[in-house]
Amino acid sequence: MVMHVHAEAHGDERGALLAFLDEQRGGIRRTLLGLTDEQAASRPSASELSLSGLLKHVAETEQGWLSRARQVAPDTQRSEENWGDSFRLTGDETVESVLAYWDEVARGTEEFIRSVPSLNDTFPLPDQPWFPDDEAVSMRWLMLRLIAEMARHAGHADIVRESLDGRTAFELVAQAQGWG
Repeated sequence: MVMHVHAEAHGDERGALLAFLDEQRGGIRRTLLGLTDEQAASRPSASELSLSGLLKHVAETEQGWLSRARQVAPDTQRSEENWGDSFRLTGDETVESVLAYWDEVARGTEEFIRSVPSLNDTFPLPDQPWFPDDEAVSMRWLMLRLIAEMARHAGHADIVRESLDGRTAFELVAQAQGWG
């Protein structure tokens, strides 16, 4: 359970960006340590966020951005009617199944980023009112967007976990490593 990134160990910009993204993914994953699906679905803070909902949201978000960059349809189509389902487990989804899905998405992200000829290659932003019309962004932008998205939600996840049982992701890792 590494909690830091040695970007220079990866030897290149792609490796560094992928390592920082993985570090932020780990921040979210660690908040789920030792919880049941019911605990992960609880909403102990003032917000409507749960840890399992955040998990599902970041997995779908990463997959959605990866699909945009590949210029293919995303696995999951969200609309105004089903947008809330991206923040809660539905049907037979479990924390374990969403973690497995996210692992697949993460592998796909790494394979794709390592395969593009250049991080300067671009793809169009979606036709949504919060994006500029007819704008294209680079693969580097994609990676920075994903890192920012994961970091934002890792912070949310820490607050939800601390509201749930008073523990932070760092404390959970420290305990697992025998540090305290």
